[in-house]
Amino acid sequence: MEDWAEIRRLHLAEGIPIREIARRLGLARNTVRDAVRSSTPPRYERAPAGSAVDAVEPDIRRLLAAHPRMPATVIAERVGWTRGMSVLRERVAELRPVYLPPDPAGRTAYRPGELAQWDLWFPPADIPVGPGRTARLPVIAGVSGYPRWIVARMIPSRESHDLLLGHLACLVDLGRGPRKGVYDNEGAIGRWRGGRPQLTTAFQAFRGTLGMGVILLAPRDPEAKGVVERANGYLETSFLPGRTFASPDDFNGQLADRLPGANSRRHRAIGCRPADRIDEDRSAMLALPPVLPDPAFRTAVRLPRDHYVRVLGSDYSVDPAAIGRRVEVRADLATVRVTLAGDPVALHRRSLVSHAVVTDPAHAAARDALRGARARTPALPGDAEVEVRDLAVYDRLLGIAS
Repeated sequence: MEDWAEIRRLHLAEGIPIREIARRLGLARNTVRDAVRSSTPPRYERAPAGSAVDAVEPDIRRLLAAHPRMPATVIAERVGWTRGMSVLRERVAELRPVYLPPDPAGRTAYRPGELAQWDLWFPPADIPVGPGRTARLPVIAGVSGYPRWIVARMIPSRESHDLLLGHLACLVDLGRGPRKGVYDNEGAIGRWRGGRPQLTTAFQAFRGTLGMGVILLAPRDPEAKGVVERANGYLETSFLPGRTFASPDDFNGQLADRLPGANSRRHRAIGCRPADRIDEDRSAMLALPPVLPDPAFRTAVRLPRDHYVRVLGSDYSVDPAAIGRRVEVRADLATVRVTLAGDPVALHRRSLVSHAVVTDPAHAAARDALRGARARTPALPGDAEVEVRDLAVYDRLLGIAS
């Protein structure tokens, strides 16, 4: 997955030829060609294998905690390592950054189209999500580094499907895609493990389809994405005060009306307005692919007799004509759609209230009509004979008959 995404980034974003990519990554040219031609991520699963270093890793950590720069050869002597040094050096290289002293953040110079920072902002506003129910929902915010252009969208949750759908909506609002994105350790994006960043499979598929590079920040390094952090602070102090919201859609509508003003104010760090630079920035960005990634929530179930499906914590009615058949379910930021062999059998507004029951009146009417027709079906004749088994048969088979 990682090779596939990196190959597509190098070819689509950097314009590097297949032969050069194969040389850089140490892959066969046919492998690189297949990755460039494939717009969908490869599916490969391998059971994790243990390592002999696992047994001494606690000792390695204790030594690094006391002496972060201790050479791997000295560590091998202290822990009594008698095997090959290569595998031990690799593990020490993974663990060492965790124990090194923190390094100060530097100031980044941005080039057009090069970089955007992304973050989740949790505005302190109670958003109505149902009758008598409110919630505090996240907002995915992005800032393109060169012009300081802000895009943002409130999403129902920080789950992978919602976060990536909101991310995609922000990119569509932006019009093009930055060549690289900067992210912190968000569960739906990826985390640092063993001193190395590891992206989730869903996000690898997302960024690979777009041909976008990723910088996953080390833990406890908020200064490295200070541009988007300052944008969050600006929205919290300049957008939220004095406003009320009727729904998440109302929040997004008011935010969309406010962002043009935010992007037209003079920015002290760049000495001009973001609107003065955005055209130059977009011209250097990646074009969005003709077929955008679709990270929506999907599942397939056999429709039970009560003709409801459970989707993201709530129940939604389906046309009872589909009872007993396998239906496909797709949920995006706003809607829940159910199809049977490609034909729609339910379309609902997505509920943000847990354990809600959402019923389409047409589905209820169809259910009542089917139940009425079944009730009018003639019963079996009253003189129908049903054979009754003589239980003495079992006594004789078991040899206990008297």
